[in-house]
Amino acid sequence: MNKLKSYFLFSREHRSGIFLLFIIILLVQLGYFLFKNNFDSVQDISKDKAWLSIQNEIDSLKNIKVTRKDTIYPFNPNYITDYKGYKLGMTIDEIDRLHAYRKKGKFVNSAQEFQQVTQVSNAFLAKISPYFKFPDWVKNKNSGTSEKFHKFLPKEKVKIVQKDINTASKEDLIAVYGIGEKLADKILQEKEKFGGFVSMEQLQFIWGISAEAIADLEKRFAIKSQNGVIKIAINDLSQKELAKFPYFNYALAKEIVVYRTMNNGIKNIDDLTKIKGMPNEKINIIALYLDF
Repeated sequence: MNKLKSYFLFSREHRSGIFLLFIIILLVQLGYFLFKNNFDSVQDISKDKAWLSIQNEIDSLKNIKVTRKDTIYPFNPNYITDYKGYKLGMTIDEIDRLHAYRKKGKFVNSAQEFQQVTQVSNAFLAKISPYFKFPDWVKNKNSGTSEKFHKFLPKEKVKIVQKDINTASKEDLIAVYGIGEKLADKILQEKEKFGGFVSMEQLQFIWGISAEAIADLEKRFAIKSQNGVIKIAINDLSQKELAKFPYFNYALAKEIVVYRTMNNGIKNIDDLTKIKGMPNEKINIIALYLDF
């Protein structure tokens, strides 16, 4: 018993050491507790900032997407394609009525006339008409601009014999209102890229040609021959060869190769619409250059 008791007897130095050790342990525990709380707080703040940054980026992308989807830029309603009409919310019948009217060589020159031709609803007209952009001579029929324009256009009573746009010379093109030497050269260069035009709509995609010039071109010219048109074997050509087609690029050519590989070839225009990056506003034109 005495021997056991001796284990609990401490000298003054021992007691001081034990007390000091107790103080050190207490300070270490207290320091760990305070440091851990501060560290966790810093981590939480850092995580919050990172989350807010990511959320702000997501919100920004959503806003951009909504803006892109909802934004409508001014346009001439006379040149609404099937794809653009679909995107605007027009029905197939409404689009067909407009195209039938335009094939007669006629133009709509006001929102009311557009509704009479297409038979769109009042609600749709109110939504879309603020974006209609008609030529200056239409808006100012009594101005000098109108007189200047009509001076170059053939008189309605004179029957126009349309020429083949694919055999038109530079001089033929310069005779068109609004087409000078530079634009005539540009049209001929564009024709050479494809070997020939397949649709008069292609002229709309040549930069610098005004709506008035397009109108006069469509009165004077038409597609009458396609002898020189270069056809594209879309299911056979390599990615590099496809990329040379003027309406394609290297990235789109890659998507075409991927799609045709995964779907056992491209069979029709519907397949084209499913390819990522395909310029759908030109898809009806592109399809005319393809051999499926």
